[in-house]
Order: sequence, then C-alpha cells, then structure tokens
Amino acid sequence: MKKTLAWLLTAAIALSLTACGSSADTPESAQGGGETAEPVELTVFAAASLTETLNQIAEDYKTVAPNVTLTFNFDSSGTLKTQIQEGAVCDLFLSAGQKQMDQLDASADASVNTEGLDFVLEGSRIDLLENKVTLAVPEGNPKGIDSFDALAEHLEAGDILLAMGNSDVPVGQYTQKILTWYGLDEAALANAGCITYGTNVKEVTTQVSEGSVDAGIIYCTDAFSAGLTIVDEATPEMCGQVIYPAAVLNTSEQQEEAQAFLDYLSTDEAMAVFEEVGFSPVA
Repeated sequence: MKKTLAWLLTAAIALSLTACGSSADTPESAQGGGETAEPVELTVFAAASLTETLNQIAEDYKTVAPNVTLTFNFDSSGTLKTQIQEGAVCDLFLSAGQKQMDQLDASADASVNTEGLDFVLEGSRIDLLENKVTLAVPEGNPKGIDSFDALAEHLEAGDILLAMGNSDVPVGQYTQKILTWYGLDEAALANAGCITYGTNVKEVTTQVSEGSVDAGIIYCTDAFSAGLTIVDEATPEMCGQVIYPAAVLNTSEQQEEAQAFLDYLSTDEAMAVFEEVGFSPVA
C-alpha cells in the first residue's frame, strides 16, 4: 500500500510539471507562429494634384502593410490646412506648397506661422517631391499660345481667358508670381474678364480640358493625367521651386503607422509611380 501511494504521488507530480511546461510553451509557440497585426486606418490629407499617384500607391502598399487601410482627403492645400486647424482627424499631411505646411509647424518662421499653430510632429517633416508649373492649352489650341511670353502678350491685349488657382491655392500662388514676373496686374486682368479661377488645381485643369478657357496654369503632373498639351514650363526664376512637403501630425493616434507610410513614399517603388506622371525627387 505504501508503495502504491508513493507511485501515485510521483505520477501526480510528474503530470503537474508536464502541464506547467505545456502552458509555458504556448505563448512562445504563438509568437513563433507570427501574430497578425492589428488593423489600422490612416487618414491622409493630400494636395489634389496627388490624387492619381496616391491612389495607385495605396494599392501597392496593401502588399507591404495589409493591415493598414488608407483613407484620402484630396483638396487644395489651403483648404486641407484649414480643416486640420479646425480639428479634422488627420494622420499625415502632404502639401503642394511650403506655406501651408509652415502655417501648421511650430518650428516655422513666425512671419508665416502667424497663429503659432503646432500640428507637425517634430522630426517627421520632409521635402518629398518636386513638381513643375506649366502652361497648358485645350485641344486644338485655338489662340495659338506657345509660351508664357505669348500668354503675357495676349493678357496685355485683353483677348484671352486664362484659368488659374485661387490665391489660397499653391498653384494659384505660383501663378501670381508668374504674373508679377511679367509685370501684369492680376486684379485689373480679372476685372477685365481675362482671368477665371479654380478652388484647386483639378478645377483649373477641368476648365482647360473642357475648352472653356484659352489656357491654364497647372502642374505638369495634372496636365499629364488629363492628357493636355503643355506649351511651356515656368522657370524657378519665374515662380520659385515647386516643393511638396509631407509630415506626420502630432495629433495623430497612429503616429508610428503614419511614419511608416511616409517612409514608404520615399522608396524607389513609390517614387517610380510619382515619376511616371512628372514628379521628381527633391534634389
């Protein structure tokens, strides 16, 4: 009887140790098998001129981070900046102009960030892309415009209708610099019926595509996407360099994932998509 009790006690202890060992191994086995990442939805605010490229890149990114869903809000950079300032949910901001990003960046010069706004996550801001400001004409080019010089002559003569972006839109601000370069008075031209406006570059592009204007000043990427004819390209002396900054917002609840997507946008794979339509990396 004593031997039987001893054997039963030994067997019970062995079973107990085996059970403990099995439960301890379970987490390690799960880790070794690889856990599926938690689903994440990133909200990206991006300049309207990035619509086609970012939608394509989003498809490619599904293979890189299948748990990440990208939701885009495309509009003029000025409109997007206002929405962010007013509290809209946004994880990543891609602007078509430095001014709109500076207005949200606490480290920017106070002469630009006049309201002392602080939305840009420190260390995340980069100059992502460069674009070109171009002069595009509708099919058939009815006015025979072949350069910015010719455009200026027609505007002085008052026999042309030009489409340009509003003053709060980067492409509109670049256009204003071009008009100033030629010594043209924008207000006088608008009052004379020689200028019509768009709230973003896509609206300007549409006016040219529909032939409702004689010419439009848009980015080369939008002209490419719309199949429009480009007759001239503005030089840096005329309107400056067209740089697209990007940054994660410090109000984001998914800063790590937003930074990962921003990093991906700088890869050769993503940059190839941008370059297909005329963007280029910032030198």
